[in-house]
Amino acid sequence: MAQRPVTALASTIRHGGDGGVLDELESVEATARWLRRQARGVGGIGELVVDEELREAVLLVRRAVRTLFARAVGPAPPSPVDAHRLMPADEALAALNAASARELVVPQLHWPAEGTPTATLASAEADPRVRLIALLARDAVDFLSGPQREHLRACHAPRCARYFIRSHGRQEWCTPACGNRARVARHYGRAREAAANTASRPYT
Repeated sequence: MAQRPVTALASTIRHGGDGGVLDELESVEATARWLRRQARGVGGIGELVVDEELREAVLLVRRAVRTLFARAVGPAPPSPVDAHRLMPADEALAALNAASARELVVPQLHWPAEGTPTATLASAEADPRVRLIALLARDAVDFLSGPQREHLRACHAPRCARYFIRSHGRQEWCTPACGNRARVARHYGRAREAAANTASRPYT
């Protein structure tokens, strides 16, 4: 199942295989590659010219999203990879709402000759860059104000920084691979603790 825009955006920062942090938006070129991969999820934005200004706008939405994701999973701990870099919650809310408000949408009435009238919202914004930022922010608003927020969790497997939507009551990790790593880490942790306890016992 394809990720929705807000969860795809939050997942662009993660731990790498060597324990470092990987950022899929680390440069203008990397951001352009990510946006091309997400074209279906942000349909209607057309071909974007990505520059540093657009990258910074996407990064601000991501930082606000991960801050509010951290708040949503509380009192459980947030993802450890950027917990020390989160913004205050009120600043995150203000940033997200400001980004959402960048695109003006207007109601449009549709009334076929044989049928009932319906209303849709149409964009009055010509700039696809503005529409992209607003779309990412509005998807975050929709997610965080909806029922899926209650199922949001932070994955605490080694080398993972993802947030995920829990699909069943006992799910602890975002993927089976993360579950395997966590179980292996727990096993070795218990083995090291047992070895240390044995070594510290006095000979009799």
